[in-house]
Amino acid sequence: MGSDVELVVRARRAVVDGALRGVAVGVRAGLITEVRPYDDPPAGVAVVDLADDEVLLPGLVDTHVHVNEPGRTEWEGFATATRAAAAGGVTTLVDMPLNCIPPTTTVSALEVKQAAARRSVAVDVGFWGGIVPGNVGELAALHEAGVLGFKAFLAPSGVEEFGHVSYAELEQALHVLAGLGALTAVHAEDPDVLAAAAAPAGRDYRRFLGGRPSAAEDTAVARLVELARSTGARIHVLHVSSAGALDLVAAGRAEGLALSAESCPHYLTLAAEAVPDGATPYKCCPPIRDAANRDRLWSALRAGTLSSVVSDHSPCTPDLKALDTGDFDRAWGGIASLQLGLPLVWSTARRQGIELPEVLRWMAQAPAELVGLSAKGRIAPGADADLVAFAPDERFTVDAARLLHRNPVSPYDGASLTGVVRRTWLRGAAPGTGTLLRR
Repeated sequence: MGSDVELVVRARRAVVDGALRGVAVGVRAGLITEVRPYDDPPAGVAVVDLADDEVLLPGLVDTHVHVNEPGRTEWEGFATATRAAAAGGVTTLVDMPLNCIPPTTTVSALEVKQAAARRSVAVDVGFWGGIVPGNVGELAALHEAGVLGFKAFLAPSGVEEFGHVSYAELEQALHVLAGLGALTAVHAEDPDVLAAAAAPAGRDYRRFLGGRPSAAEDTAVARLVELARSTGARIHVLHVSSAGALDLVAAGRAEGLALSAESCPHYLTLAAEAVPDGATPYKCCPPIRDAANRDRLWSALRAGTLSSVVSDHSPCTPDLKALDTGDFDRAWGGIASLQLGLPLVWSTARRQGIELPEVLRWMAQAPAELVGLSAKGRIAPGADADLVAFAPDERFTVDAARLLHRNPVSPYDGASLTGVVRRTWLRGAAPGTGTLLRR
């Protein structure tokens, strides 16, 4: 570092190269120019010293966020979602192609969404394209327009304008996307298994859980392994909740297939045994399963079978959660947790003896690598100066009404968590003016 540095951020503990060490991080023009020992900073520039109880982290990368704008901005929007992201240490998010109107299944729809986002993003934002029946001819153009990957549903998505695809339709799309080297992310639940299991649940969470059995995920993931083998496509399994799918993913990866998988904070921190009947804020699809299943997900993270942890932030207005009746059949299936992901995962990880560098690998480095954002998710020369001051030992109680998500509905309301984001930098400055990212 030297005269070209505009800012230095010093921390006695920082997550760098998979370890905790003291650093002085030099920043110029939004980029990290150099990472030097804590006691060897340059003179004559602005210096920010983190408190002794703080750890410097790379900004988190959340590749699974439903922002819903335009069309359903009352559920969430770019202004509220990106402010909540920054408050939770997330400096890059990738917006899913559905729950907005129009869905991001054509280049013109992507341009509509980008226009809406450009006005109000507080952090950096990229976009997924969508795979729906009949749009295989649009995929190459969307790829060229810069989407970071493509999303498909194998079962009904919950919104009419984003249809689910058959295995045959997905295979057709995968052949196209394999030729482009593009990533395909899949909501993996088998529609036939779901149809056979379906039964009215009402307020009974156990009946709702029985209607979304593990077998639906396991069957779909087995088919995805076959498709990865036959097409050569890069396939990413979204929001794994069933531990039964883990051996399938591990075997596919051992075979050398371009296969990866993620899970989410709600599957790693909640358990079906603790979900009260009528507690529709807990509803998500696939569902929260039992504690033994949850423990196996943690083991898969530590083994590398699951590579990343992302929010699947899927909010809605309070009325759509059927809070008045507690009816799981009527309630929207989705959990809003964008602002809380880091303390949720860290609170559980630390009890298991897992250290911060491992958590940041799952929540920053691996998601960035998944979608090809090489300047994100790490503290290293040449990377964007997206940084977080995190107090890993500070405790707080979640107050859903004070979260920055648009709607104050959360299964974590009243939960006691450990780990507070005290400050976030986006490209070396306070969040407020994000950039729209392209592949």
